[in-house]
This record gives sequence, C-alpha cells and structure tokens, in this order.
Amino acid sequence: MNQEKIGKFIALCRKECGYTQATLAEKLGITDRAVSKWETGKSMPVHK
Repeated sequence: MNQEKIGKFIALCRKECGYTQATLAEKLGITDRAVSKWETGKSMPVHK
C-alpha cells in the first residue's frame, strides 16, 4: 500500500468537498495535524 498515493487521494477528496484540514478533522473528531500526516504519507488512518 503506497501511503503517499493514499494521502494525495485523501487531500484531493477533501479539497473537492471544499474542506480545510481543520474542517475535516473537526468532522472526524481528530486533530488537523493527523489529517496533515495522512496527506503527506507520514501516517495512515486507523479503523478502531
């Protein structure tokens, strides 16, 4: 699984919806820093 490719996809989807990282983070109940890490491929979303 290519983390950078997934991160770019997350960023593209977020932007298409007109959300900032902060807005998406708020809707998901996480930090904007987590969204940033996803989008840069430094970490991945985890399903709990």
